[in-house]
Amino acid sequence: MKMNRICAALLTATMMVMPLAGCQSAQSTSESSASSSAGSEASVQESVLASDASSSGAVTGTADPDKTLTVGFDAEFPPMGFMDEDGNYVGFDLDLAKEVADRLGYEFVAQPIAWDSKDTELESGNIDCIWNGFTISGREDQYTWTEPYMENRQVVVVNSDSKVTSLADLAGLTVAVQKDSSGLAALEENSQLTDTFGELVQEDSYLNALMELESGSVDAVVMDEIVARYEIQTSGKSMVVLDESIASEEYGVGFLLGNEALRDEVQATLEDMAADGTMAEISNKWFGEDITTIGK
Repeated sequence: MKMNRICAALLTATMMVMPLAGCQSAQSTSESSASSSAGSEASVQESVLASDASSSGAVTGTADPDKTLTVGFDAEFPPMGFMDEDGNYVGFDLDLAKEVADRLGYEFVAQPIAWDSKDTELESGNIDCIWNGFTISGREDQYTWTEPYMENRQVVVVNSDSKVTSLADLAGLTVAVQKDSSGLAALEENSQLTDTFGELVQEDSYLNALMELESGSVDAVVMDEIVARYEIQTSGKSMVVLDESIASEEYGVGFLLGNEALRDEVQATLEDMAADGTMAEISNKWFGEDITTIGK
């Protein structure tokens, strides 16, 4: 009997404790749920704020990290685009391109390419445009172009002590030109001249061609006048440009055929740069005068 009373007392005490434990458990679960809910709401609010900041353009820096302007250029084509003594890519065209990218809010990427692979680079999407003393003449239907921003000629460069003073004097001689260049295109369109050459040698770059000329391996180099005069002036090479030219041409920025949207953005920005004098400033920096043509 005594044992029965003890068991009954223990059972009653246990039943009284269980509801309390249940309440504590429920209260703990409720507090945990509330805390989790508050954390989720804070997380959602942070995400919304971040989204609002992103959509309003509130990002670090002036360029949108999701937008790049990758410019394909020949790194051995001074003064339009080349590597300086410190290993930086510089040049007139690169200065123009960077200013355009900055104004459009694009991240600027200077991408050196092999000139004879420029079409593959453009078609694969590795670059957005070709901007490097790129001649429009003869390529009008191959790319989507900006308006020309500079005029140029294809000329003949010879050593100062050469007896060559005219195009007729090239008969029987070895002439060098860069592969897949405007100079080569000009020569191919002038078979009456090229048929008189002893040999036409295609080099990977104009700088290599000029080295061959300096060493006497070739007798003349056909190349862009702007590049030729800049190289002679800055290097001190004992070379001259013939007065008689092979062809005249215009430089433009070339985009993948049909990419009119990006072309229009770049074109409008170039026009703004011409109007506010920025283009003239960049030209004066590299050439000592304004030789650009947009807006004139």
